[in-house]
Amino acid sequence: MQKGGKEYSFLYRRTYKNRIKIHRIALPKEAVHASLAGVFLFIGISVLGVGITVMARNADGHAFAAKAALSNVSITEQAKPAIPTLDINASDLLNSGGPEIIDEDAADDPAIAEALKQAVAGIVDSNVPNVWPHESKINNEFGFRRNPFGGRAYEFHPGMDIGGDRGDEVVAPGRGTVIKAGWTGGYGNMIEIDHGNGVTTRYGHLSKIEVQVGDMVNRGDLIGLIGSTGRSTGPHLHYELRLGDRPINPRLLLPQEQQFVEEPLVK
Repeated sequence: MQKGGKEYSFLYRRTYKNRIKIHRIALPKEAVHASLAGVFLFIGISVLGVGITVMARNADGHAFAAKAALSNVSITEQAKPAIPTLDINASDLLNSGGPEIIDEDAADDPAIAEALKQAVAGIVDSNVPNVWPHESKINNEFGFRRNPFGGRAYEFHPGMDIGGDRGDEVVAPGRGTVIKAGWTGGYGNMIEIDHGNGVTTRYGHLSKIEVQVGDMVNRGDLIGLIGSTGRSTGPHLHYELRLGDRPINPRLLLPQEQQFVEEPLVK
């Protein structure tokens, strides 16, 4: 390339059979400079575009990693509700059951205990359910307990599980009218007695029902036989005291029970 005043001269050689000829091309400087500037600009833009794409991908990768890390923290470090720890032997889960209730506001509510006291004061003494419907070892108390069927760690037990053998008698603890007598979900064969003024009692898992809806029963009358129907792990009586639609600890009306000693198994 030869530089002139206002142009660049380019010489190139071509061979024709027996001779060589030199050709000359003259290009204005402005055109050459503009072309070179365009080439460098294109190369620069291309390089810059590649750099931006790589940076964007890296940024997306960092953002995704950060999001995943935060997601893991929210799952693994999220505060979990406290679950009551109950010290219960495996043998206590035998011969127990009742309807499955996960939570219940009536547990240990002083207001409910006072309401029960007022309700009982409004009915005659013979109607008050204040004797044991069956006397035996208490397998499960009223309130929260470990689930005898596994699964959830705990559940609310709305009554008491009273031990017994299949066919043992269940009696009415107070005078009242039978308002339910038949299969009722987790209770299995169940009887419910209305003692008046919103006070009712329930008897679950029965092998046999000896009364009908509408019957009037007196304290001590036979109403059914112990069994293991419904949601039950073995023969026992599920006994429940209620005020309206809320379960209450039956011990609020029952006398102190006898102490039963389990006989060792004979091998």
